[in-house]
Amino acid sequence: MERANHIYEGLVKITSDENVIIDKPLKNHTYTRLGGTADFFVTPETYEQVQQIVKLANMESVPFTLLGNGSNLIIKDGGIRGIVMYLGKLNKIEVNDTQLIAQSGALIANVSKKALNHCLTGLEFACGIPGSVGGALYMNAGAYGGEIKDVLLHTVVVDRQGQLHTIQANQLDLKYRTSNIPNNGYIVLEAAFALQKGNHVEIKAVMDDLTYKRESKQPLEYPTCGSVFKRPPGYYAGKLIQDSGLQGKEIGGAQVSLKHAGFIINKDEATAKEYIALIEYVQRIVKDKFNVDLECEVRIIGEDPVE
Repeated sequence: MERANHIYEGLVKITSDENVIIDKPLKNHTYTRLGGTADFFVTPETYEQVQQIVKLANMESVPFTLLGNGSNLIIKDGGIRGIVMYLGKLNKIEVNDTQLIAQSGALIANVSKKALNHCLTGLEFACGIPGSVGGALYMNAGAYGGEIKDVLLHTVVVDRQGQLHTIQANQLDLKYRTSNIPNNGYIVLEAAFALQKGNHVEIKAVMDDLTYKRESKQPLEYPTCGSVFKRPPGYYAGKLIQDSGLQGKEIGGAQVSLKHAGFIINKDEATAKEYIALIEYVQRIVKDKFNVDLECEVRIIGEDPVE
């Protein structure tokens, strides 16, 4: 208890008491509405605070987890030990001619809208992606033929030691739904995008079309982490799942969507254990039927509850 108080006081000293919460439920920070609690949930408001929190975690040997917008994330029912840092208050978006600079806590969809408002083209594909800028870089997010690596110039990050760095896009090893950000332990603070002048009406028409496609095909009326699996080479994950007869398959409150087989929905107050069990069941059946390994696009973190 004394150690917990010491860590809490250290976090409050860095930020403020309103930015530090003990035993914070994480369900409201994931699109699946799943997950246990965080020991310490801290929301920094400046880059310097981020650096200091990382240094505190190192000094106290406390486990440290970065939480984005939670759109591509499953948190286990036992929650997350140590410090969970949420960057939602770092959400400024600025435009300088054809360059757009966005902080990591800004939603990538809002960045796309900001580009539209300034008649800048290049980020239309991101108009329906629900994640944050930091999360979008983390996994090189993409949709409808576009991806982050097409427009990213550079990013400002904090490393595992709490030091600031500016990293060029070509140093991030951006590939299909992946980057070297997690392996390097980088915390993205901001990203600069290189866009082009465009026509407002034409840009909006593209975004409206993509929004229609997304809303008509995806089960957005339910909590979901989006597309659960990466696209296997030569296949489509949703088609494999559909052809395996798995649409509508349920484990507890989790269900393979009837609207889009690539999505698993939290239909009826599912637990993370049920949701993950359904993911593993789908992987097993598709492997048996088609000898194709479905790799998760969604991240699974946290601990199982103590029995």
